[in-house]
Amino acid sequence: MRGGRLSTGARAVFAAAGALLLAAVATGCGLTDPGEGDDGPITVGTTDTVTSLDPAGAYDIGSWALIGNLYQSLLTYTSGSTTPVPDAASRCGFQGDDLRTYGCTLREGLRFGNGDEVTTKDVKFSFDRIRRINAPQGPAALFETLDTVDTTDRTVTFRLRAPDATFPFKLATGAGAIVDATRYPADALRSGTEADGSGPYELDSYEPGSSARLEPAGHYKGAVKPKGSAVTVRYFAGPAQLSEAWRKRAVEVAGRQLPPADIARQSPADSSVKLMESSGSAARSLVFNLRDGSPVQDVAIRQAVATVVDREALARDVHLRTVEPLYALVPQGLTGHSTSFFDAYPTPDPQRARTLLRQAGISVPVGFGLAYSQGAATDAEAALLKRQLEDTGLFRVHTRHVEWKEFLQGYARGAYDTYLVSWLADFPDPDTFTTSVVGKDSPLHSGYTSDRVERLIRATQREAQRIRTADDFRAIQKIIAEDVPLVPLWQKKEYVLGDADISGTEYLSDGTGTWRLWQLARM
Repeated sequence: MRGGRLSTGARAVFAAAGALLLAAVATGCGLTDPGEGDDGPITVGTTDTVTSLDPAGAYDIGSWALIGNLYQSLLTYTSGSTTPVPDAASRCGFQGDDLRTYGCTLREGLRFGNGDEVTTKDVKFSFDRIRRINAPQGPAALFETLDTVDTTDRTVTFRLRAPDATFPFKLATGAGAIVDATRYPADALRSGTEADGSGPYELDSYEPGSSARLEPAGHYKGAVKPKGSAVTVRYFAGPAQLSEAWRKRAVEVAGRQLPPADIARQSPADSSVKLMESSGSAARSLVFNLRDGSPVQDVAIRQAVATVVDREALARDVHLRTVEPLYALVPQGLTGHSTSFFDAYPTPDPQRARTLLRQAGISVPVGFGLAYSQGAATDAEAALLKRQLEDTGLFRVHTRHVEWKEFLQGYARGAYDTYLVSWLADFPDPDTFTTSVVGKDSPLHSGYTSDRVERLIRATQREAQRIRTADDFRAIQKIIAEDVPLVPLWQKKEYVLGDADISGTEYLSDGTGTWRLWQLARM
């Protein structure tokens, strides 16, 4: 899922989450006191941007954060578990041993917030329209193995083109959100500020770039047990604005993306504040545009960049060690993580980079653009990368900051030579960092394709015992270090600051891609 999950939407992610999943930023929202009193909505601050309330048009962390609370999927993740469980479904499972047919029985008595019954026709409609619309910033790529969706009165049957053990994981994401077939167009995205879902919350009001007020949905039936408190999500233009709001206590919970300094200076002795660290990871990468005409199309240029980048300096000087250097496609903590980029490019080596370019007959300096959107310390990060590359005398880099929605549209059409993207896991499996990031239909739209990578991705998807996929995932990462369609930079935990009297902040980010606002409560 891209974040900006791309933190620059998934699940465009890994926010993106995945996604990967890329943590986005929004505009607006003044620094006013919550003003609701102790019994009013809990106020949550974030720099995420909501690009769409329509699940067919959203694959970024800010949008999925709301979608996961307003809509219901057949499956979901309960707190502390990485195994999908039935939500809108009463039961689900693969039929047979070939991992090509997956069936779910719809739970009885489900209602959308507008009172309409949730039917299997709505489920089929939701999946069919995602693939029919195939929005550039949408999640259709997650269902690249899906062939047909068939229904009976209470049963939904998914038939897959190829075995896919990860299919249940994908159903449990925002891409699996069920919409009301009478309220959403079949072949176009729905515009406006309304959402008709059957999730644990209803959208009471929404002002794009400013705020979203959510009320517990009395009609909800599913896996979520806490009723939940009313919540107001407030969107801020950047980390500095969120930081100021937190210091003034204009919000009671501060999520993505606080400045690194705010996290680094937090004292464990301060009993009035709780700092929660997620078990999931966001991965940041420098992505190359491999389309025809791109100045970084030659693999020697990309390898030379990988040889020069100093991840340790990024982690130390920009992010104040709130991130860890990342040397592979799959972050630490997931099956198959390797150190393929460290093995291939162990230390910054300008002389080696010069040799790579000379042997390929490439004149220096190589000029290219570097685009980035918002998140924590992105200006400083882009500036340091530019300096690292240009200090070698081998590159001339033109950096450009782009607003989030324009950024998503820009790299989808190949407008940038290189671009910085954060990806948060769409689901707790390394597939979210391979299929969605370097697969042939990747929502990163880099133009990268590899038959070797595709064969290995299919091999991992055929394996129901996910621990057995480790060697194939390592092989994928070795190829990526050779082809260099991107350079992994760092991974980080997600941090949440909350007032001491607010419980449940540890559930806002736990590696499953689910933003559990319903867990928040005043103690």
